[in-house]
Amino acid sequence: MIEATTGSDPFSIVRDAIAGRQWATALQLLDDAGPTGRSATALELRAEAAYGGGDPEGSVAAWEDLYALHLASGDAVSAARAAAMVAMYLMIDTGLMAPIRGWLRRAERLIAEAGETPVHAVVAMVRTYERLWCGDMESAGANAVLAIELGTRYGIEPSVLIGRVATARLLIFEGQTAEGLEILDDVALTLMSGTVDDMTSGMAYCELICAVQGLAMYERAGEWTQAMEHWRHGSAFGGFSGRCRVHRAEMFRLTGPCDRAEEEALEACEELRPWMRREFGWPLTELGNIRLRKGDLAGAEEAFIAAHANAWMPQPGLALLRLAQGDGATATALIADAIEHPFDVPSKERPPYGGLRLAPLLDAQVEIAVAVGDVATARRAADQLSEVAASFSSPALAAGAELGQGRAALAEGDAARAVTHCERAAAAWIEIGAPFEAAAARMVLGQARHLAGNIEGAAVEWQAARRAFDDFGAVLRAGDAARALSDRVPRATTVPVEAADCIFRCDGDTRTVCFDGATVLLHDLKGFRYLERLLAEPGREFHVLDLVAVERGSLPTVPHGVVPGADGLVVSDGGHAGLHLDDQARAAYRRRLSEIDEDIDDATAMNDQARLALAIDDREYLIAELSRAVGLGGRARLAGATAERARTSVTRSTRYALARLAEHHPTLGRHLTQSVGTGAYCVYRPDPRVPVNWVV
Repeated sequence: MIEATTGSDPFSIVRDAIAGRQWATALQLLDDAGPTGRSATALELRAEAAYGGGDPEGSVAAWEDLYALHLASGDAVSAARAAAMVAMYLMIDTGLMAPIRGWLRRAERLIAEAGETPVHAVVAMVRTYERLWCGDMESAGANAVLAIELGTRYGIEPSVLIGRVATARLLIFEGQTAEGLEILDDVALTLMSGTVDDMTSGMAYCELICAVQGLAMYERAGEWTQAMEHWRHGSAFGGFSGRCRVHRAEMFRLTGPCDRAEEEALEACEELRPWMRREFGWPLTELGNIRLRKGDLAGAEEAFIAAHANAWMPQPGLALLRLAQGDGATATALIADAIEHPFDVPSKERPPYGGLRLAPLLDAQVEIAVAVGDVATARRAADQLSEVAASFSSPALAAGAELGQGRAALAEGDAARAVTHCERAAAAWIEIGAPFEAAAARMVLGQARHLAGNIEGAAVEWQAARRAFDDFGAVLRAGDAARALSDRVPRATTVPVEAADCIFRCDGDTRTVCFDGATVLLHDLKGFRYLERLLAEPGREFHVLDLVAVERGSLPTVPHGVVPGADGLVVSDGGHAGLHLDDQARAAYRRRLSEIDEDIDDATAMNDQARLALAIDDREYLIAELSRAVGLGGRARLAGATAERARTSVTRSTRYALARLAEHHPTLGRHLTQSVGTGAYCVYRPDPRVPVNWVV
């Protein structure tokens, strides 16, 4: 029993375990405490320990039990606080607004006759974001003011900080960028002081970064992401570490290298899998965007479709993917629909309305419209994008608008105007530190110079773009730049290039590597065996499961029940990552359905059509989740994970092998780094102008 070991505070040992991040120990101590473990203090500690230990549903269940306990004892104010905490934790991880509203209404009813209490500050804080996410800016602003005022009066720092961040975001949405950023800077200084509790720090850091990401202010986003990363080590718990990784992936998607961005996004997806429900589409979409830039089109599609399955709009990435796949008609329809029917699932990761929400969609629409020859749409979208950029003080929005104008002018045949806009765009992206965007601008600038008759100027831009894409890890884009040079820039002389014979052969456990006149002997590695398969058939895309099968000398699939290999991979569609939803999560989902039904009835009675639509969306999402998780006869389904584990394993092994080659044969290391693409499908695409014959 806890009481036998801890003196005057029977829970001090539990608090010590929580402070030391020993979540399982804390939960076990509470389990062993008997009736004491169901007291109000114990339930609150259980909620904290469960959340830290990776059990968000267990944490919410503990807050729900605490609510019931206080309600039964007649302590309305304490019950209201517990109800507000249920709403807050549901908001952090589920994105299901109907249950959040239900718990907030319970809290508000309980304190309606209590006079002013500290709980009013907590309720106002949560209500601020419930209203913000649902697009009710007026009510969100009023609640933010109340949260700051009451939080200051009663010394409740989370209410003050979260209220101030919400106020800043509202100002930014209305175009008052400088005023909003001033508040965010002040909040950031408070967080960096190290005096704020970990839960509040995690929420506030994520809000800060989302605010400036939505504004496309990447320099600030990078600074605050770095600060959050520093805070994460030793302080982050629950899902905050994974959220930090998504923000790091966002920054590496901007600055490169692309492989590092993909690593962070994959780790984020793995860490956030137990935490997020609908918002899990956020890291999946980021993963898709990264793979699209990298040129892993199959991997990008897999991520975007998974995001869509989580009721998340993976746009404009999915539309741009269809364009990259050569399906301009579908790309056009997708981006038009995304603009006409904007993303309406409540989320802090994206601006809820207005120009900031439309900007990335308009940017993609210009690119797609130009590609399919729809000049009128390109011009209209470019002008709208310029209007948005003029409303916000953001260098990146301005750079995007300049490129949009350049694309549209080029489509209209106005080479001189296109050159002017693209020069500004390229210079701005270079100043921001975004090499991929700068290279994309250079590609359009090269086309404009070529149209103006400046052939050498076009070649210079395309060569610079190709180098930048190569360094970034954007394989397909680098190929586009190479083709632009080859197809449109004439050479003074044409000298046939004969294919060079090179060796990548293994004898026993020793591999002989010969390239560009230099030969080295290396100890064989798993990654070398993957590379050997790619080199044998240049241009062919191999699925990672096939590479694993070939490396092991087995067929691509194996019968059910085969024992996994040493790395845990089974080349089979029967592998699984565990239950889609555990028993506790399924029970919680069914409780949420009941709460959503109450919200639907309430919204119907009040004739609140917007709220009714959101509640119905919540209900459909939960029913779909339960359907995926439960098979025939109520049996739990298992989640497939073999391909994802194979992707991670093959990518890691291949990168290690490339690093080893670069150490011992730098020329070949550079060649393969530029020409080998990894992802769901792996491929070796050498420069067609310098053919190579591999002996393997």
